[in-house]
Amino acid sequence: MHAFEVDRRAALRALAAAGAGLAGWSVAQTGFAIPPPPPAWPAQASARAAAGPEGARVWRVGPQAPLQTVAEAARLAGDGDVVEIEAGDYRADVAVWLQKRLTIRGVGGQARLHAEGRSAEGKAIWVLRDGHFEVSNVDFVGVRVPHRNGAGIRFEGGRLVLRSCLFWGSESGILTSGGGPRRLAALEVEGCEFGYLGDGEGQAHGIYAGDIGLLRVTGSYFHHGNVGHLIKSRAAVNDIRANRITDEADGRASYEIDLPNGGLAVVVGNVIQQGPRTENWSLVTFGQEGYRQGANRLFVASNTLVNDRRAGGLFVRVVPGADEVALLNNLRCGPGRYEVPAAALRVNDVVVDRTAFNAPDVHDYRLRPGRTWRYEPPSPREVEGLSLVPQAEYLHPRRTQALRAAPNRPGAMAYDAPGT
Repeated sequence: MHAFEVDRRAALRALAAAGAGLAGWSVAQTGFAIPPPPPAWPAQASARAAAGPEGARVWRVGPQAPLQTVAEAARLAGDGDVVEIEAGDYRADVAVWLQKRLTIRGVGGQARLHAEGRSAEGKAIWVLRDGHFEVSNVDFVGVRVPHRNGAGIRFEGGRLVLRSCLFWGSESGILTSGGGPRRLAALEVEGCEFGYLGDGEGQAHGIYAGDIGLLRVTGSYFHHGNVGHLIKSRAAVNDIRANRITDEADGRASYEIDLPNGGLAVVVGNVIQQGPRTENWSLVTFGQEGYRQGANRLFVASNTLVNDRRAGGLFVRVVPGADEVALLNNLRCGPGRYEVPAAALRVNDVVVDRTAFNAPDVHDYRLRPGRTWRYEPPSPREVEGLSLVPQAEYLHPRRTQALRAAPNRPGAMAYDAPGT
């Protein structure tokens, strides 16, 4: 078992013993604990973080810093500035950000924001109105609102880049507005974690991207949905690659990836697992609520797809009407099938049982040695600039590793690594 899994399970047991929990989850069955923050940064790294872009003003938030609350920084920071939030816990400190360009980052470690009954505008811990925001090393925990869609972040236009953030125990992780001028908006998520999210009724999700231009998700970890989907996106372009999207043994997510209005979707190099408690059958759906984009094209390549629902399910479901569907070099495990158009391109689709994996009970889906595998290079190798060949693979927790060589096997673990 990986050390990360051991640490997480120990934390869950400790919290359960203390009688803590989250509404909608049974501690006895699932546990609920916020993961411990990563180790504090060394002093040299913290000093480097203090430097901002040339000409930018740096606003520091912390118990002994010039600003004691994030809300103060949101009011005072100007366009192009940098807001640094010292590592630690910030409680009931919510904010609306109106800047047109801003960098916000935790320094010295993770800055952890606990909603504790508060929300900005009845929406989220943070509302980012309409600008170019880069946010890193910030955690968003435990927000609920009367409309049951309280989010860690409500993103309302522009461009948002998130790195090394945690979204935990809320109704929604990230919720975007969409339509109109927001159809040009872009949301990019790298190395983040989304856990124990959902309202219990299926109307709130880990990520919900509305009718925006781009959703890009890489190197991130989604798990333990509460009836909603782990990822739901109406974006015109979806680039989802090298993630772990696993509902695990006791999650209750519906779909792992729901792309209800089509568009261009490239799903490459992900571990995608459906848990036994799901209320829906499908891991990946496309066009479920009607096609609304000019062209609707789905490419599912080099993914490891695992269905732990004993009654079976659909690994990929595509509603009739898509312009192009390709299933390339995927590895499937568990009962189920595809529901895709007869014209869909299927290349090197491989079915295995659980004995093919290194340690499937802890979601280590590396393939055991002893079998010869084949990888079929796709043609074309990319679609509208998005590669259909894995460039990196997911490493737990929430990071990626560049591939040293071309893939030589199907699935998300796409090359021979040491020890495999």
